[in-house]
Amino acid sequence: MSKFFDSLERDLEALGLGGRLGAYYIAALKMGSAPVHTIAREAGIGRTTAYALVERLRDEGLVTLVQKSGRTHVVAENPDVLSRNLETRKQRLEGMLPTLRALYQEGDVTPRFQVYEGVEGVETVLNTVLLAETQTVRAILSMQELMRMPGLDVIDRFASRRVAAGKWLNVLRSRVEETDDIWPDSAADLRRVRYARADAPFVSNLFLFDNKIGVISSRRENYGLILESHEFANLQIALFDVMWEQSSGASGTSST
Repeated sequence: MSKFFDSLERDLEALGLGGRLGAYYIAALKMGSAPVHTIAREAGIGRTTAYALVERLRDEGLVTLVQKSGRTHVVAENPDVLSRNLETRKQRLEGMLPTLRALYQEGDVTPRFQVYEGVEGVETVLNTVLLAETQTVRAILSMQELMRMPGLDVIDRFASRRVAAGKWLNVLRSRVEETDDIWPDSAADLRRVRYARADAPFVSNLFLFDNKIGVISSRRENYGLILESHEFANLQIALFDVMWEQSSGASGTSST
């Protein structure tokens, strides 16, 4: 049972209810309604600290305070409040994002980059692509490497979410890396496919969107990368567009 509560506390920490705050909240849920100090004892927390924790939980709408026989009792609310709180925060964030992005763009023009390791890092890159403001994402993809990492399930999930977001994908691929006849040119899937004239495999994967470049490495190097630079992104887009015009369509005919 202790492993269960350890896991629960870690999950609550990800929601901003970490440490003693999470421990007190779990104890309050278990007891339903009890005096402040009784719940504190259950959670292994001092009484003085408990009152501050109760105020924070009350501010979040997770507990209420009632008076019983001259004593303050803490009553745990339905945990569904957590879901409502997250939805409210999400709505507030969406309203703030335009202003925050404007401030971000006005800041230091030094290029920014972040490297992410492993499959989780790759998914971070894909999730960033889904947040693109542009409605057409350019990509150079290595089909064999995508099948190796992050794998078909992750890429299919990305494709479904991309279509749901209404974002087209203009993708250049290499015929020598084609595998399993998947992800074809498809208007229904908002995907335009062309094949580069070069016979060499691409090995890595590249996404171009907004002022960003997203990179997914081979399984051997095992990383994802987001690079943000107006100038470098514009250069890569220009090079991509040249390759796109000189590449052939799915039928094998030239698109120039």
